[in-house]
Amino acid sequence: MNIGRAEILIRKEKDMPSNKILLEKQKTVDLVSDKLKSAVSIVAVDYKGISVANDTELRAEMRQNNIDYFVVKNSILRFACEKSGHSEFGSILEGTTALALSTEDSIAPIKVVQKYADRLRDVYNTKKGYIEGKYIEPTEIKAIATLPPRDTLIAMVAGSFNSIISSFARAISEVVKQKEEAA
Repeated sequence: MNIGRAEILIRKEKDMPSNKILLEKQKTVDLVSDKLKSAVSIVAVDYKGISVANDTELRAEMRQNNIDYFVVKNSILRFACEKSGHSEFGSILEGTTALALSTEDSIAPIKVVQKYADRLRDVYNTKKGYIEGKYIEPTEIKAIATLPPRDTLIAMVAGSFNSIISSFARAISEVVKQKEEAA
């Protein structure tokens, strides 16, 4: 069968998405790209097999912690990552991919995602993360998730400094007492 050039062009045109669909996809790429640019923390997860009940619970906890959580097609995410400067995520864009990100709290997405990854090991796993300018692997995500909250860490450090200063003040006080007794 001999297919003419015009028939090939018509077939190609039918296979191409419409301009309307392309514009919608471009808007989605732009939206996701903007979210990625403004995020201080991002965690990509594989969610294949998560139940509706677990997903509903997860999304509710994400909302409570002001975490943006969404599923997006890998092809769109690949373009958004390139556009936003997060091309490092390109290597993990296979299978199912969901993103958890925050523009305020760099630890919150990591903690919530890891909580569910620990609980739902067979169906919910971390792929890669990003926190304040650094890309991290699943093992690092797990390690960061076990840290106490930032305010607690600051309080612990302040308490340690306070203890050192108090010990120093007591030592000076004892030296002063000894000198007064000797005089």
